[in-house]
Amino acid sequence: MRTMAVIGTGLIGTSVALAACGRGVTVYLSDRTEAAARTAEALGAGVAATPAQPVDLAVIAVPPSQVCAVLIEAQERGLARCYTDVASVKAAPERAALSRAPAPDRYIGGHPLAGRERSGPLAARAELFLDRNWVLTPSALTSDETFDRALELVELCGAVPVVMRSQEHDAAVAVTSHVPHLMASLIAARLREGPPALSLVAGQGLRDATRIAGGDSRLWGDILRSNAPAVAGVLKDLHTDLSRLVPALDALAEPGGGDGDHGMRTLVDLLDRGISGLAGIPGTGRAASAGGHRVRVGVPDRPGELARLLAAVTELGVVAEDAAVDAGVDTGADGGSGLAARFTVPPPVAERMVAELRADGWEAVREHGAARLPSLRE
Repeated sequence: MRTMAVIGTGLIGTSVALAACGRGVTVYLSDRTEAAARTAEALGAGVAATPAQPVDLAVIAVPPSQVCAVLIEAQERGLARCYTDVASVKAAPERAALSRAPAPDRYIGGHPLAGRERSGPLAARAELFLDRNWVLTPSALTSDETFDRALELVELCGAVPVVMRSQEHDAAVAVTSHVPHLMASLIAARLREGPPALSLVAGQGLRDATRIAGGDSRLWGDILRSNAPAVAGVLKDLHTDLSRLVPALDALAEPGGGDGDHGMRTLVDLLDRGISGLAGIPGTGRAASAGGHRVRVGVPDRPGELARLLAAVTELGVVAEDAAVDAGVDTGADGGSGLAARFTVPPPVAERMVAELRADGWEAVREHGAARLPSLRE
């Protein structure tokens, strides 16, 4: 790919442009707000200009409800040979493109699973998509050339291509992204009416649960509207769970116990189902067996050795997604027994972590490779 146009220079669009520029692609930038396009240009993401000839690929980085209108306008003026988007809803834009776009065969839906709490071009990073999944949703009409261009874009950005149907995508992100955002907003909204001492007891748990609630409300309103059927379905399921949970807690609050045993069983069942649900999600700490990268380090059975290892890991700047220690194992250093510390870390970190720990004299090995993800067109 030699040339690209990016329409919409917010966080995602500008990050795509920065990644492409870093790989030698000439990128043309545009945005309905001139200041945003100029800012992206000043960051080195390309040139805020109209290309003289059709580019190889146009990336439409606008809210879901605007994708089709932008696609139609771009195709009518012959901006590119192929087109994709990066919106987090796929079925509605695909339906609109198939029925209204001049060349629906030249369009493929896309969604990079990456983001930040901040928005706008100043938050953009060329490495934003590194080793992140990037969903592609080809329609029945998508041409091979368009599909190949989209794959090339994913490779340029260092991401991992995952192919699925648009409806399948929307059902999945309703659970993994859209409803969690609503839940974070609901919790954060309760903070407005909390007791005065609330800020004194707000800890990391609250920050973790509400971090994403600060997203652009207009953008998220557009996303939720565009995926309303799938989001509503998940919320109905949550309503069913809540209709069981609230009476269970009421029973536990009854003086004298009441139906406390049943309430406790209901509560523990819900908590256990939550733990079980995490098992299939990489990066949650419970999912190492699903293909995460685990680093095993032998720790001699001497006082202070585990603390020394943890200090070494911290000094490397490594943030482990999960950590565990086994006792009575061969450390590998001198044939003696000791501890084995296992760290689950992001894929790009594992190899560097092993090399640097070995250089410091630790017996470190990588136990598991990355999970294989589908990347072939269905």
